Parts: sequence; C-alpha cells; structure tokens
Amino acid sequence: MDGPPDREYSRAPELEDVVGLCRSLNRERARYLLIGGWAVILHGSVRTTKDIDLLVDPAAANVQAIRRALGDLPDNAVRELGDGEVAEYQVVRIADEVVVDLMASACGVTFAQAVADGGSDEVVVEGVPIAVASKELLVRTKQTIRPSDAADVNYLRALMAEEQRRRDGGD
Repeated sequence: MDGPPDREYSRAPELEDVVGLCRSLNRERARYLLIGGWAVILHGSVRTTKDIDLLVDPAAANVQAIRRALGDLPDNAVRELGDGEVAEYQVVRIADEVVVDLMASACGVTFAQAVADGGSDEVVVEGVPIAVASKELLVRTKQTIRPSDAADVNYLRALMAEEQRRRDGGD
C-alpha cells in the first residue's frame, strides 16, 4: 500500500467491495474500466492496495450513473462530487468506507482511447462481469515514479512474456 490512510474511517478495500461496486456500476450501465492495483490483482498478482481506481467516461450522463452506483456505499460520500469535477481534475477521490478514485485519464490515456484500443478485458468474479484494463493498458497507465507502479509493470511484462512464450509453443 502506498502512503498513509486517506481518511480516518476508510479501510483498504477487499474483493467483495470491488465486486459490489462493479455490480452497482453495471446496474447503472456506467462506462468504466477497473485500473490500478485491483486490476493487477485480477490479472493474478499478489499485492495489496488502499483504493479502487476507475478510468471513466467523464460525460455528464455517465458521471450521473457513477454517482448513483457509488451512492450504494455506506457513507454516500459521492454526494460531494460536483458537476464537471471528473472532467476537470486528474483524480477525484471519493473517500467513503473504501476509497474510490475516479479518473478521466490515467497517464494520458482516456476511457475512450482505452476502449478504442481494445484495452478492456472482462473478468467475471462471483458472477459479476467486471471491465478490467488489459495488461497492456495497465502498463501504459503505470508510467509513474511510484515503486508500486514499477513493480506492477515488471509483473505485467513478465506475465505477458510468459503468455507469448506459451503461444509460441513453449512449455
């Protein structure tokens, strides 16, 4: 986990939190991609993370869908989300029982670009389809100076190399 807790009452999210959030986002037909630590975890990494990162379409109608979905969280902290904030700011942090970061772009990659480039995988967890950033897209969104991002990039590149070796006829 990176850094200190973001607020006194938030806790690190667990898989059931991610599944519940994605169930709510799907119910509202929100356009999102799970990125960050939880996406890396769903690609097989064993790591921790202190929040749930979402790359989202910043269109007003989509942000309204996200607001309705995040309204399911216990503290309803999303009520503080102002119109246009997702489009305006690099990261909008919703500090509820768990922290959810909403991003219109990550390392310069927008939701529209990610979808157009085929950067989404669907992972079904406990019967809930989750739109997860592909390994390739995750590498693009983790070009930062943070040690955790460097470790994730190393993991993802090794995983992609192993998958390529298997496709090429290796063991």
